[in-house]
Amino acid sequence: MGRNVTHVADEPFEITVDDVDEEYGDVAVCLCGLSDEQPFCDGSHRRTEGEVAGVQYKYVDGERHVVEFVYGDDRDGTDDQGDGADDRHDAE
Repeated sequence: MGRNVTHVADEPFEITVDDVDEEYGDVAVCLCGLSDEQPFCDGSHRRTEGEVAGVQYKYVDGERHVVEFVYGDDRDGTDDQGDGADDRHDAE
């Protein structure tokens, strides 16, 4: 599976001793790209359960959407690639 994540930071984020969780004694850094508390994990990765290998996803306002790839200006399913095939790709 793949996940489309938009990063807006343009500089490194320094993690200090003040970032250590008092209850757990650790620092959890987000690796899924979905946390609202970047660069820290807020548990948003739980939304990725059920993602399927080979499918690209985009999360918008917490909701999962399958990314649909359309080649060229092919929005009506016509054979834009010249290979005789219907070029549409089904999405969930």
